Amino acid sequence: MPQDGPSARVARHRSDADAVDAARRRLATVFPAAAWPELEPDIAAIVRLKRERNAVVLAHNYQTPDIYHGVADIVGDSLALAREAARTDAAVIVLCGVHFMAETAKILNPDRTVLIPDPGAGCSLAASITAADVRLLRQRHPGVPVVVYVNTSAEVKAEADICCTSGNAERIVESLGAETVLFLPDEYLARWVAGRTRTRIISWHGHCEVHEQFTAVDIARVRRAHAGLEVIAHPECPPDVLAAADFVGSTQQMTDWVRTRRPARVLLLTECSMSDNVAAEVPDVELVRACSLCPHMKRIDLAKVRRSLETMGHAVTIDPEIAARARRSVARMLEVR
Repeated sequence: MPQDGPSARVARHRSDADAVDAARRRLATVFPAAAWPELEPDIAAIVRLKRERNAVVLAHNYQTPDIYHGVADIVGDSLALAREAARTDAAVIVLCGVHFMAETAKILNPDRTVLIPDPGAGCSLAASITAADVRLLRQRHPGVPVVVYVNTSAEVKAEADICCTSGNAERIVESLGAETVLFLPDEYLARWVAGRTRTRIISWHGHCEVHEQFTAVDIARVRRAHAGLEVIAHPECPPDVLAAADFVGSTQQMTDWVRTRRPARVLLLTECSMSDNVAAEVPDVELVRACSLCPHMKRIDLAKVRRSLETMGHAVTIDPEIAARARRSVARMLEVR
């Protein structure tokens, strides 16, 4: 699988029953057989509704396995989902992730219906900065290009020169050819990028409430308890964590690393459901659990996905002028390889 690439389930099932059976087989590595009777009604309804609505379900790596392995058509990190949202020909996109991800899908698909099963699924990092903050920073640093993390609102994206994700942040910064760049809003990702490029980075003070909880002390404790442990971390983690990790990468890069390296024992310093989802794909690898739950991602569950397709709620709307400006910064990001 290419770096930063999504995982697409495009098997052509002969019937809804085939699709439900395929979901049952995928989930058999995650849930006990006794759980299937409870999962099946929602999964069967979602499969039927996707066909009737000409809908596609996009799920982030932090979604629970029943969504990620059970009903999602496209799974991946924020960059992968952004790319697939731009490519889909479905009439309806159901985004199982947090609100900024659904906004990004709508920005790239202004004429399609984009649904988020729970509009309250927010993001501490996205909430850490506003469009007014970006405008003020531009005044203080005239002429300095602005890179904003995709984990931001549409209004913030509209104020940026270009967006980035953790998977392409270094390439995005270097593509600008600038001596100094404003990199917003994740402070720890900005420090990580600054240490890997020659560009002077001016950062913001935003943090992810999931990743900032990890510490180097945690890593040392878990290493003592598990001989031969490999530790991989997301660059939204604090600097002491990144320094103590064996590998640092985006959500997709972490997943690809485990798939490729197949370590005997690994600790993923990221959201809990990602460990669950990776474990289902690589049963020969022991996933040591010392994760952190995202309360916002967990607002979305299988029943809400079903209800979203039944009621066509909750539709994502963005002011057309803001969407047009944000589209330029997102499209520019997708052009950088």
